[in-house]
Amino acid sequence: MSIQISVLGAGAWGTALAKVIADKGKDVLIWSFEESVRDDINQNNQNSRYLPDVKLPVTLKATTDINEAADGKQYLIYAVPSMFLLDTLKKTLSANSIREGQTVIAVITKGFLPSDNGPRLIVETMEDYLPGFFRESLVYISGPSHAEEVSRGKVTGLIAASETPKNSIRFRNLLKNPRLLVYSSLDVRGVQAAAAAKNVIAIAFGMMDAINTSGKTDMLGDGTESLLLAAGLNEIQLLGYALGATHHQTFTSISGIGDLDVTCRSIHGRNRRFGRDIIEKNILSSYKNIDDLLSRIGEIGYLPEGVAAAKYVRVLADKHKLKMPISTGLCKILNREQEPMEFCKNLLEDWNIK
Repeated sequence: MSIQISVLGAGAWGTALAKVIADKGKDVLIWSFEESVRDDINQNNQNSRYLPDVKLPVTLKATTDINEAADGKQYLIYAVPSMFLLDTLKKTLSANSIREGQTVIAVITKGFLPSDNGPRLIVETMEDYLPGFFRESLVYISGPSHAEEVSRGKVTGLIAASETPKNSIRFRNLLKNPRLLVYSSLDVRGVQAAAAAKNVIAIAFGMMDAINTSGKTDMLGDGTESLLLAAGLNEIQLLGYALGATHHQTFTSISGIGDLDVTCRSIHGRNRRFGRDIIEKNILSSYKNIDDLLSRIGEIGYLPEGVAAAKYVRVLADKHKLKMPISTGLCKILNREQEPMEFCKNLLEDWNIK
């Protein structure tokens, strides 16, 4: 019998979720762009590049053939970074099971996608490319999670959001286990907005944390970081409602404050790490602006999704006339328009209600 479940993307998070499903005794196929990752999974039952020191079950197999990964599947999870998502999606559209609407599709990618009309949410953009069967049926999975922890069985909660409740429940049942709690939501737009925008706040948080511990100033402390976290959540909510969020609980539950908190504070957070590297390694000195940074982002050695998100959030804030000083200020830093200490001082002035 052919494998009915595929994950497209063999990065850390895609591999972790594939492992979760395979650990339940199900055969899972994961698509990797890199042959070395495919071979490592198939020959050694590990993904030492993206998820080191984690033993993968023998029921998890890998392929570099995207048609093999996409066609004939009952469940398909898109898990590639946002900058590669549309190219990956387009390569799967010829799969018969997708053309005929037989596959239930989820996506775990966080961020925004570019279009001629500006940045858009991921699900609505994917719906424009997929056959009409899939409109309002895709599932968006997010939550306060790290691949390093989920793959090792640390208790974690996720949200499976869809406008088709039965599809949300299908993926909830596929993923959940005693240590991975999965909840359903109808607020697909709100969950997506929170997932993307929190990465921007996390870069700012990491940067401020590094400034705080460096001794460059005596004006920052733990309370300042909590202030940044709370103000960041306000910005996420503003953006979410502007983009069509429908439930305030989205932002007060794990998809909002939960995901923001872990992304800002966890040692596993790549965006937090990048924020610290801006201060401790002066990592931006090698780049002219944010577009130069994005075009050469592979040089960093890890992928901070918040860089692209910061560019798009700034555009969306301008479009919807939203006051988002953390997000827009962080974008100015990445674009080499502003220095970090100037950013901190401007934030303090903005927060200081006169």
